[in-house]
Order: sequence, then structure tokens, then C-alpha cells
Amino acid sequence: MREWGSLLTAVITPFKEDLEIDYQAFRQLLDFLMRNGSDGVVVSGTTGESPTLTHEEKLRLFEVALEEVGDRGAVIAGTCSYNTRESVKLSKEAEKLGVHGILAVAPYYNKPPQEGLYQHFKAIAEAVSIPIMLYNIPSRTGININPETVARLAEIPNIVAIKEASGSVDQLSLVRRMTPQEFAIYSGDDNMTLTILAHGGKGVVSVAAHLAGKRIKEMIEAFRNGDVDRATKIHLELYPLFKGIFITTNPIPVKFALSLIGKSGEWVRPPLCTMNSEQKEKLKNILKEVGCLS
Repeated sequence: MREWGSLLTAVITPFKEDLEIDYQAFRQLLDFLMRNGSDGVVVSGTTGESPTLTHEEKLRLFEVALEEVGDRGAVIAGTCSYNTRESVKLSKEAEKLGVHGILAVAPYYNKPPQEGLYQHFKAIAEAVSIPIMLYNIPSRTGININPETVARLAEIPNIVAIKEASGSVDQLSLVRRMTPQEFAIYSGDDNMTLTILAHGGKGVVSVAAHLAGKRIKEMIEAFRNGDVDRATKIHLELYPLFKGIFITTNPIPVKFALSLIGKSGEWVRPPLCTMNSEQKEKLKNILKEVGCLS
């Protein structure tokens, strides 16, 4: 298994004005991320607007990411949805391309019971041999992967990590208590990274790393080296950014921010839409405050 590292960027999918994928911008953005702190990327997650991507577009994005990232880091493919059979199919195809792992989000909207969640993830894990990161984000999916279910899933050899975005410290503590130490916990929220590190976590699947990757990596490494004061200082400096890029639905703000530094257009596919002028001005001020925009 390729080491995933501590800082994974949930990379956006750049679009042209006609809303077709801008693969050249995607390549350039991947190179930028790998030169600015990222240990790898998660492709076609929610930040990548996966619900609006076709099956073929996802596979092409995985191919381009593997080509561009090369041996510089890990490429983790977002292949899963509420449809178990389709999740298995895309996961197998992504494995054939050579991705280094799968991000498996909890089935959204239809709210399966915990046993249904277990069977869903088990089916995906049995279909591939590459490692899998679970993704718990009940605010979006409408369902929580309970700690007991995470513990059961952690017994499956290639389910090796979770992206935890419940926002609950109780959930985090229980997951850490109930899973082996080698089971990696990644923060799914930039503002919770330091908290998750303090609870024995591995790192973060970050949105803010598009803009402040080196500083986020510095924060993680400072904590790992025992310099908690330095890590806390960086966290507090970046906190306005962590909250500001969620001023409206992700990835709308981060795409606008990237457009300001010439890394992507701000276009998003419907039903998302671009920010209004008041939101743009507020985010510009935050970016200036934290040093991401001169």
C-alpha cells in the first residue's frame, strides 16, 4: 500500500465557461498542490462535484490525476454513491487504472440502517484489493456511520481509514477507542484537524489546502513534533479561512478563491451557482487577512 500521508487535498474539478471539464487546468492545479504541501489528492469527491460528473468523466479524471501526480503522492478515487452496484463497478474500474485507494462515502438520502451501511461498504471492499477510506458526513448524507459500525468495518483488511466529518468529538473519541491504532482517522473539516490530531488522528482531507497547503502541513508537522503551541498558532491564524471557504456551499467559495489566484475558473455545474457580490467581497477580505491574497 502506498503511504497516503497526512495532508490529502479534496481537489476541485475545474470547468470551462461552457461547463465542460478543463483538464489542462486540472493538471496545473494538481502540480500546484503537490508542490505546496499535499501528500496526495482525493479526486471526484463532493468538492470535485462528483454528483454532476458522468461515469466516463470520473474515470478520465482518475487517469489524468495518476499521470500528473505520478510518484509524488497518492491518488484516491471517489467512486461511491447510494447505489452499491454502481459503487462496486466504478471502484473496480478505478482499481484497474491504478489508483491508490478508494473514498467511500456513506450512502446518501435513502438513509439505510446500520446493517445496510455495513453490507454496502463490505461489498465494495470485497470487490477490490486496494485500501478504502470510509467517509462519514451526516450533515450531507442524512445518515451517521455509528462508531460500532466503523469498528466492525475496520475488521475488514482493506478498510483502513475514515474521513470523519460528523463534527462530534464524542463520535471521534468512540471511533478512536473502538478501532485499532493503525486504523487512520482523517479530519473531513479543516477547522477540526487539530482536534482530530489530538485524538490520535492521522491528518486531514482538506479543502483549504488549495490555498494554504504549506501552512496546514506545517501545522500538522508541528503537532507531530510536540510543538503544540506552534500548531495552535497556525490553526488560529488560518481559522478564518477554514470557516470562510464555507460561506456558502462547498466548493463554490474555494473555486472563486482559486479564480483570484489564476488556478481555476469559478464556474460550477448546476444546481450549484456562483457567489453573489457581497459573499465575494467578504471572502476576498478573509483571503487577504490570512495572507492568501496580496
